[in-house]
Amino acid sequence: MKREIFITPLSKKLLHLLLGVLFATNAYGAHIIGGVLTYQCMGFTGDDPNSNSRTYRFVMKIYRDCQGNGAGFDSDPDGAFPATVTVFREGNNTPFDLFDLLPPDVNPVDPNPGNACVVVPPNVCVEEGEYVFFVELPISNQSYFVTYQRCCRNNTITNIVNPGASGATYTMELTPEAQLSCNSSPEFDNFPPAVLCVGEPFTFNHTATDADGDLLIYELCTPFLGGGTMGNFGPNGVGPDPDLPPPYAAVNFNAPTYTALNPLGTASGLSINATTGILTGTPNIVGQFVVGICVSEYRNGVLMSTVRRDFQFNVTTCQILVSARLQAPLENGVYIYKTCGDYSLVFPNQSVQQQNIANFRWEFDLGGPPTVVTQWNAAVDFPGPGNYSGRLYLNSNAICPDTAYLDITINPDITADFVSEYDTCVAGLVDFRDLSVADAQGGVLTWDWRFGDGKVSATQSPQHDYSDPGERIVTLQIEDINGCRDSIQKIIRYFPVPVLILVSPNRVEDCPPAEISFNNLSSPIDETYDVVWDFGDGGASNEISPTHVFEEAGVYDVSLSITSPIGCSTDTIFRELIRIYSGPEADFTVSPEKPDPFDPVVTFTDQSIDAWRWNWNFDGVHTSIEQNPVYTLQDTGLHRVVLRVTNSFGCQDTTSRLIDVAPFISFHMPNAFSPNNDTVNDVFKGEGYLRGVQRFSMKIWSRWGDLIFESNDPDSGWNGLIGNQQAPQGVYLYEVSLDHPRGAPEFYKGFVTLVR
Repeated sequence: MKREIFITPLSKKLLHLLLGVLFATNAYGAHIIGGVLTYQCMGFTGDDPNSNSRTYRFVMKIYRDCQGNGAGFDSDPDGAFPATVTVFREGNNTPFDLFDLLPPDVNPVDPNPGNACVVVPPNVCVEEGEYVFFVELPISNQSYFVTYQRCCRNNTITNIVNPGASGATYTMELTPEAQLSCNSSPEFDNFPPAVLCVGEPFTFNHTATDADGDLLIYELCTPFLGGGTMGNFGPNGVGPDPDLPPPYAAVNFNAPTYTALNPLGTASGLSINATTGILTGTPNIVGQFVVGICVSEYRNGVLMSTVRRDFQFNVTTCQILVSARLQAPLENGVYIYKTCGDYSLVFPNQSVQQQNIANFRWEFDLGGPPTVVTQWNAAVDFPGPGNYSGRLYLNSNAICPDTAYLDITINPDITADFVSEYDTCVAGLVDFRDLSVADAQGGVLTWDWRFGDGKVSATQSPQHDYSDPGERIVTLQIEDINGCRDSIQKIIRYFPVPVLILVSPNRVEDCPPAEISFNNLSSPIDETYDVVWDFGDGGASNEISPTHVFEEAGVYDVSLSITSPIGCSTDTIFRELIRIYSGPEADFTVSPEKPDPFDPVVTFTDQSIDAWRWNWNFDGVHTSIEQNPVYTLQDTGLHRVVLRVTNSFGCQDTTSRLIDVAPFISFHMPNAFSPNNDTVNDVFKGEGYLRGVQRFSMKIWSRWGDLIFESNDPDSGWNGLIGNQQAPQGVYLYEVSLDHPRGAPEFYKGFVTLVR
């Protein structure tokens, strides 16, 4: 027997007090897996039209996971809190009314997905708690919102963020239009299966019934959040009392993998028919998933109400005993086959489990009585184009029957074909002519040409201009009004020779040796062509764009011949294309030929032939543009002098020469000296020009062979002392050795007379 409660402000206050005492000590836990709130307008309050008030019977169905240790239903003896419902009037966040509910009627929900031959795991338990209550509301030109909020959902939910702290809001809007017309909301006919089998297609009739016969529109929508993890009652409490006013936040899906429109993931193909309410899909991930389904009712184009159902799918691995399966796309529970011009089809039977299939048969509607096929894989000859249906029956009149439904569309034949026409040796447009045939009404609808060079066309018989030669794979795909397609590929050998041979040298006048690059601008042409260049000086090349060096002066004709891989040829001669001018000859003389440090001024005399301008460079430092410059060499050693001359055509020649300024020394020793301190001839040493000498040594011996003086400094001589004593007057022997600036040794020996 259902428990129904009629709410008035006085009874609400007393009930709230009693239930608050009753449930104050109960524990709470994650348990909510879904819910929905609907209403029925009972008419004017007290059947009195003058009351300007309506009485509504609300039914709230809450679903919980009874497998775990979660709390029971609110207001139930096993529950954690009283079930509280709050009424808000649009635009006012202060509750219009607030009340608690009596314990719900609790009933188990069959988790079976609707197939007696699918074995569901034993650890799935779902219970429905149904609350029924009546509310009296004055008719208003503003909406009322009736709301119940509760935390929390299962911690193990897959598709939303932080599910263990995400509660739910179940709410219903009573629009002014609904109040005025005493509208009743739609009610869903069935609760979705609690269990779905991973990898198994499913179809669920999610239709609703509307007592007023209004237009119903179905859609996937977002469940609402509600409740929190703080305290017991408050706005963010586990069981808010009062509940919060609208608007309500949506649950936070784990995007982009999961969204409100793809709550099982994109690959599942979950969808609902907007007009029939048929929910289909194929779950491919094991887990628990929050799903929202909304049904909106419209009357004469005006929205009357929206019922938002929030529930949880448990996707698990099921044991399938018998399932009729085929190898084809599945749409709304029907296998779809489409062919184009093929009237003989084979339908592979992929049904499972074969050990549980006692019998099977195929039936096809080809006109007249059904055509029965008893082979495992059905082979059927269809009479012609048209739409046909079929069925595969498993275990008829036996345990675990199942049926697969087929929708077969045989479309007329379609064949793609084309020819191409072009002058094989002359570059130009290629004409493609469509020869395709389509038996469907209207013939070929579209043409898709791919010319093998990245270019496309949608014209029936296009022309195409290839910019480059080569073997091209041309593809034509056609399509008719039925979506039938056919394609064909053909190889086009496009190897014409250029209509006009064009070459562009980087220059046509130069001086020898002239390196000329020839840019071949002829088109079409590539590496597969035989290219022969003749440069007019005996040189040749087979490159497409070669570089050639002209060594001698002259005027040259350049010829070029081009032959394609299929034997097409063309050639031309470019008369007097390249002009190579004679170059000057640089030469000069030097005077004096052997300059020395005492006379380093040199005169350079130009001896060049056909020179018009001169550019002298001395040691890479100084320059001159005079024809016969005079230059002072800055030091002894080798000096490089470079002369570059230019003739009237701009041709140049260069010559260089090394000029040696040999280092010079002069040295002699006196034959007597008088060390008497009269500042005249007091010291015995050598005289001369010794710049650049690398080593010096002077030694003096007495006539008895004693070494009495030694020096390594040319400017340091003997002052006539032996130690601290004056040497006696007489003859002494000396020896001087030194290394020339370029390393050659020199020796000087003799006698010196000391006079006192």
